Amino acid sequence: MTTKRIQTIEKIFKKTTSSKQIHEGVLFVENTDGDFSYSKGYGGKDMDSPLLMASITKLFTTTCIIALLEKGQLSLEDRLSKYFDKALLSSIHVYGGKEYSFDLTLSDLLFQVSGLPDVFEEGKDSVKSRAIEEDYYTTFSEQVVMVKKLKPHFAPRTKRKAYYADINFDMLGEIIEKTTNTTLAEAYKKYIFEPLALESTYLPEHENDFIPNIYYKDKSIYRPKVIRSSRASGGCITTARELMIFMKAFFGGELFNKVIFEKLTASNKLQASMGPIYYGSGYMRIPLDGLITLFMGKGELMGHSGSTGSFAFFYPVKDIFMVGDLNQMGNAALPIRLSMKLAMMTK
Repeated sequence: MTTKRIQTIEKIFKKTTSSKQIHEGVLFVENTDGDFSYSKGYGGKDMDSPLLMASITKLFTTTCIIALLEKGQLSLEDRLSKYFDKALLSSIHVYGGKEYSFDLTLSDLLFQVSGLPDVFEEGKDSVKSRAIEEDYYTTFSEQVVMVKKLKPHFAPRTKRKAYYADINFDMLGEIIEKTTNTTLAEAYKKYIFEPLALESTYLPEHENDFIPNIYYKDKSIYRPKVIRSSRASGGCITTARELMIFMKAFFGGELFNKVIFEKLTASNKLQASMGPIYYGSGYMRIPLDGLITLFMGKGELMGHSGSTGSFAFFYPVKDIFMVGDLNQMGNAALPIRLSMKLAMMTK
């Protein structure tokens, strides 16, 4: 990449961090071979500063599911009733007067096509609104109870529909534990951290595990219990440096059979509140050739963002990986906008 292109990336990041909403951040951009590499910190953050992955954690959960699929230890067509007892599943999905709870499959969860509601964003006592005010811990069973109090959005596998809901991945996390007969943290360690020699990436389990503060607008809040409750849907901690290593491995076929992964091609557009995002087999897909870019882009971004400002995307058209964090819970669109601008302008 030329000096001019580096200057363009710097200009985009500087403009993003000049916003009053951003108090700290980090950006790391690199191509597959690493012969182009650019990083920039802001507000005291750098490539080795701990950052909350939030929903990027879903890529770790996806990795474990595909690795177990490759080993033949589970099938995406498995019904949830194989892994959860009847009492827990009963009434979790009742739509149009019909119960679908026992028809749900692993595939429905991975592709976000179960139709289940999202307790993080929905309801008068949503996880997000409550977390802004206080720190509290919820068990998986309690999360399921919360889901049952909300209405599903459509019948499972309704054509061209997807609905982003954390419970889909929280359930996949439980399934990973049941299949491997170990903790989710140990599964992440076996299938991700150890193969990639990640030393600063972990799933917090104990009170003394370090968890970074999160900004909500101008307020810095500390929510360790909320983060430890998020687990498979959003609980991991990493650094920009190690997140880059993971992203290259995830899309490069180092962690599981790439052929299996590439066969999982279906994707559906998420709910309107998620903007231009589609969801594939455990990851976000953001097309750059549509109205939102005035049809000026090509291809798509693949990866994930988090509700706290984290982002990790691969742009195959230009062989660019971009990871980092803007640490702002008050505007989940910020990392998406930044990633799209970087993809559109890095040539």
